Amino acid sequence: MHVVATAGHVDHGKSTLVRALTGMEPDRWAEERRRGMTIDLGFAWTTLPSGDTVAFVDVPGHERFVPNMLAGIGPVPAALVVVAADEGWMPQSAEHLAALDALGVSYGLLVVTRADLADPAAAIATAGAEIAATSLGEVEAVAVSARTGDGLPALRAALDRLVARLPAPVLDAPVRLWVDRSFTVRGSGTVVTGTLGGGRLRVGDQLALADTGELVRVRGLHRLGAAREQVEAVARVAVNLRGVPRDRLARGDALLTPGRFHRTDLVDVRVAGDRAADLPATLTLHVGAAAVPARVRPLGVDTVRLRLARPLPLLIGDRALLRDPGRHHVAGGVTVLDVDPPPLTRRGAAAARATVLADLDGRPDLAGELRRRSLARVGELTRMGVGVTAGPVAGDWLADPGHWRRLGIRLVEEVTRYAREHPLEPGAPVEVLRHRLDLPDRALVAALVRPPLTLHAGRVTSAPADTLPEPVARAVRRVRAEYADHPFRAPEADRLAALGLGPREIGAAVRAGALLRLADTVVLLPGAADDAVRVLAALPQPFTLSAARQALDTTRRVAVPLLELLDRRGATRRLPDDAREVVAPPA
Repeated sequence: MHVVATAGHVDHGKSTLVRALTGMEPDRWAEERRRGMTIDLGFAWTTLPSGDTVAFVDVPGHERFVPNMLAGIGPVPAALVVVAADEGWMPQSAEHLAALDALGVSYGLLVVTRADLADPAAAIATAGAEIAATSLGEVEAVAVSARTGDGLPALRAALDRLVARLPAPVLDAPVRLWVDRSFTVRGSGTVVTGTLGGGRLRVGDQLALADTGELVRVRGLHRLGAAREQVEAVARVAVNLRGVPRDRLARGDALLTPGRFHRTDLVDVRVAGDRAADLPATLTLHVGAAAVPARVRPLGVDTVRLRLARPLPLLIGDRALLRDPGRHHVAGGVTVLDVDPPPLTRRGAAAARATVLADLDGRPDLAGELRRRSLARVGELTRMGVGVTAGPVAGDWLADPGHWRRLGIRLVEEVTRYAREHPLEPGAPVEVLRHRLDLPDRALVAALVRPPLTLHAGRVTSAPADTLPEPVARAVRRVRAEYADHPFRAPEADRLAALGLGPREIGAAVRAGALLRLADTVVLLPGAADDAVRVLAALPQPFTLSAARQALDTTRRVAVPLLELLDRRGATRRLPDDAREVVAPPA
C-alpha cells in the first residue's frame, strides 16, 4: 500500500479527481458536499494497474483551511500537485507547493485537471517550472478530465511509476502515528486514524499517548475499510483503542512505541534558505499532523531555537515547517538538529551554539552526539533517533572516547590531590571523586579506575594498602622497638599521644595492618593475636583469665579484649564457667 496526498488551489478539482480515480467520496461532511468545497481531510483508495494499492489523502485548497491541509500532507511521502487548465497557477497552488518543499517531499506528479475546458499546455509549463524549483524537482505531468475520463488511464500508469520509485518503509522502526482524526464508533469506543509511515501495528500492542505518556492498548485495526490483525507501513490505518475517551485524543496528538521518543518543547533547527534573521518572534510549527505555536530565537544565519507551546515527540532529522498564520504564508522549512539542546545562559552562548549547529546536517550521528554531550545514556540517544552501535562504558552510559581518556587522567590527579589533602584516609571516596569530575553516576567513577589506582570499600587510592604517611610509620616503628620484648603490653593513651598517634593516625595504621586494635586506645603489634594463641596453647587446658594474663605478661586492660578477639576469631572457646580453651592453635 502507498499513500499520496493531493495539493493545489481551491476548486481546481482535487476531490473530483480522487472521486474519478477511486469511485469513492472523499468529502465526509454534508457541508462539504453541499458547498462543493473540501473543508477537512478526505480519504479514498484504489488499485492501480500493477496491482498496488494507493490511498489518497485529499486536502482542502482554501486558504482558511491550510492548517487542515498541512495536517494531511505532513506524514505523507508523495503528492499530486493539482492545477486546473482553465485557471492555471494560483495563490494556494504556490502555498501548497511551498509547504511540500518545506517538508522535503521529493516524490510527486503534476496533474492538470479540466483539460476538457482549456488547453493544458500553458498550465503544465508554468506549474512544471514552479515545481522543478522545489524539493520535488522535475515531475511527470498528466492532463486529465475527471468529467470525461480522458487522461485517467495515463494518470493511473503514472501513479504506478510514482509509487514504484518510493523508498521502502522501515518496518522495524518505532511507531509514531500522528492522529489526523478521532471519533467514536458505537460498541467499539474511540477510533483514531493516521498515516503509518514506519514500523508495524498489531492488535494487542501497547502504545503511549504522546501528550501524557499514558499507555493504551490497541483493540482493533482497520486498513482500507477491513479489519486487520497487523498493519505495516506505509498505510492509512484506523486504530481502535481500548478504554480511551474520545476527548483524550485530537488531531496533532500521536501514538508512540513506548520509550522510543523524546518529548520536547525546546529544539534547535536549521531553517531553509538562510532566513533565520527574517523570522517573526512567534510562528506555528507544523510537523506530522500537529500544529503548535512556537517562540523563535535566532542563533545563526540559518539556525534558530524554538520554544514550543507544548511538548512534541520529535527526532533528530525530522522535517517540519514554520507558518505565519497572521500573514497566511509558509515562513520556512526546518530540519530538526537537536531535540535536547543545552541551555543558553552565558553571554555569547547563542553565537557559540550557532557554531556547533553549523556542522550538523540533521542526520543522527552517534560519534558526533557523544562528542558534543561527552556522556549520554543509551536510552536517551535512542529516544532522540540516534542508532547506538557502541558498547557502554558503565551500566547504560556511553562516553566520547576522547572525553573518557581525559577523565581517566583527571581521576589520577584528583586521587593524588585528595591523598595530599587527607594523608591519613585510605583513599578518596567515590562520591567525592564523582563531584570533582562532575559525573552523573558513581558507576562511572568505578569504571574509570585502572592500575595503579585501586578501588576498595568505596574509596580509590593509588598507594598500596599498607602504605603509611612517614610520620605515622615512624611512630609505629617506635612502638615496635619499645615493645619488642613485651609484645602483649599496650602503650598507654598518653604515650600514644606523645608518639604522635592520635585516633586518626591509629585508624590509618590499623587499616594499613601496621597495628592491631583491641579497643579505642588499646593497640598491639599486628602479629600479637597469633603469638598469643601459641602461648595460651602451652597452658593446661582450660585456663582462666588470670592464667592467661600471667602467661602473656600483660595487664587486664589488654588481656580481656585480646581474649574476646580470639573468641570471635574461633581460636579460643569460652566455657560456661568463664574459663577458656584453645580450639585451633596456629600452624
